[in-house]
Amino acid sequence: MSTNTDDAYHKIRAPARAKPSGCPIDHDFTTFDDDYLTNPYPDLARVREEHPIFYSEKLGFLVVTRMQDLLEIFGNHEVYSSENVQDPVFPVCERAAEILAAEDFNPVAVMSNKQQPDHSRIKKYTMRGFSARRMKMLEPYVKKRSHELVDAMMANGTQAEFVSSFGHPLPGQTIFRFIGFPEADDEKLISWTSNRLAFTWGNPDEEEQADIANKMLRYWRYCREFVAKRKTDRADDLTSELLDAHDANPEELAYREVESIIYGLSFAGHEIVSNYMSNSLLCLLPRRDDWDAIRADKSLIPNALEEVLRFESPQTSWRRVTNVDTEVAGIKVPEGTQVFLSLGAANHEPELFPSPEKFDIHRDNAKKHISFGYGIHFCLGARLARLEGEIAIQTLSERLPDLRLVDGQNLSYSPNITFRGPEQLFVEWGG
Repeated sequence: MSTNTDDAYHKIRAPARAKPSGCPIDHDFTTFDDDYLTNPYPDLARVREEHPIFYSEKLGFLVVTRMQDLLEIFGNHEVYSSENVQDPVFPVCERAAEILAAEDFNPVAVMSNKQQPDHSRIKKYTMRGFSARRMKMLEPYVKKRSHELVDAMMANGTQAEFVSSFGHPLPGQTIFRFIGFPEADDEKLISWTSNRLAFTWGNPDEEEQADIANKMLRYWRYCREFVAKRKTDRADDLTSELLDAHDANPEELAYREVESIIYGLSFAGHEIVSNYMSNSLLCLLPRRDDWDAIRADKSLIPNALEEVLRFESPQTSWRRVTNVDTEVAGIKVPEGTQVFLSLGAANHEPELFPSPEKFDIHRDNAKKHISFGYGIHFCLGARLARLEGEIAIQTLSERLPDLRLVDGQNLSYSPNITFRGPEQLFVEWGG
């Protein structure tokens, strides 16, 4: 097992964190506060104005909130390492650690948490899988599944829980087809991958940690078996493309790296896109003029969804750790400092986005958000996420033109430091 080695995909025994001096300390700021989970933006606006860079005692992170500082950090990968982005934020309990200590649980860092020059080496091959040709091949599948999921919703009446009936299965099944996993395995794959968010970015109790660790182990074993099968039974899918690249350049792309790419993509292309779809409905459905406008003119959908990504991003933060002693905006930051990059605060910066608290589907610079990151680690799946979002909203607006949120529902959000989307979202139509 490799959970404690330098190249491990998840390092569960994190080194001691450095604490910067000479910067404001906030004793109360945390993403786990009920008010923050309900709506983080008032709190983010306050801290951005009071002290745009500060140390959160409760989180153990240096929090950075301004766009210019985030761009500087994202752009300086030699100083600010991404190696921590897949590591659990809080200590892993012994029970979960023992499960992940299995001899064969050994995924390695490959994309979001891999440093240069290896990051670009691996990304070169993975990017080929996200080609325009591959997106064009996936588009009919996404359209077909969107309509089938709406059919199933309508067959059960005039009300549905959107996350489980559409928002979760569509991106999950899409990424599985992209990878090459068979449809017959969808149900168990979704059950194994659906709550890794809590393990890595949340603070689950010991029982939850053990349950998630068991699912992570099962999923890793499934990925390894699937890649091994594709070694002798190639198809037109990402796994086969990566194996072709490995065969042609085994020293450039290792076999274990192919296994690990497949393991990591399922989460990146699933949970975040699910939240993106749910957040889109939360933004559009209460604003009936906007909903009617995109129904009448589908060309408005792409910019409307960029505004969703700015206004109610499915990813409100990301992480870095400093490789060396450095300085940002006049604050001295020692080596080993964990850095919390507040994408949500930057996306609501009034100097960049006038009236940031207003949702505006016609905003001319909506695409200037930072929800997909920046620099060499810009989200590899951004094109696919945008494609899925546009098809989903177009399908829903055509098939269910009077779609609306059920009145009086209390939304709940998974407590974590990074991802944001309702755990359930009830919608209705007709009547």
